[in-house]
Amino acid sequence: MTIKHQPDQADFRAILPEQIDWKPFPAFPCGARLAVMVGRPAEPGPYVVRVKVPGDTKLMPHKHPEDRIYTVMSGVFYIGLGEVFDGDKVQAYPPGSVVVLPGETWHYHWAKSGEYVTQVSAIGPLGLEYHDANDDPRHQRA
Repeated sequence: MTIKHQPDQADFRAILPEQIDWKPFPAFPCGARLAVMVGRPAEPGPYVVRVKVPGDTKLMPHKHPEDRIYTVMSGVFYIGLGEVFDGDKVQAYPPGSVVVLPGETWHYHWAKSGEYVTQVSAIGPLGLEYHDANDDPRHQRA
């Protein structure tokens, strides 16, 4: 019986930390970076990405159509729920924490205590919609 593998999962491989290819992502504020670890996030199917956000950066209220699982790799990940950013309502998650975020949930992030790195596992395609279009870096740079 032949096994049908997911994209990028047919061959054994390992990605060492120094091999991670961090790139700007148009929907992120300046300084934030995304690295595709496994899969093709823009297409249907499973993917794993890492997100690195520099200290004091805020990702304003937004949502994703896909369910997501965040694993905090380093730093402290602050996340709040809702359509309005409220720094008093963010919850802090230290390295090793796993956060399950259902799709279509309005939320926001803040690198309140310094840089953090999260790993996101989901089924694509990846989507990101800001509650206020004025908060969307894709519109600010246009």
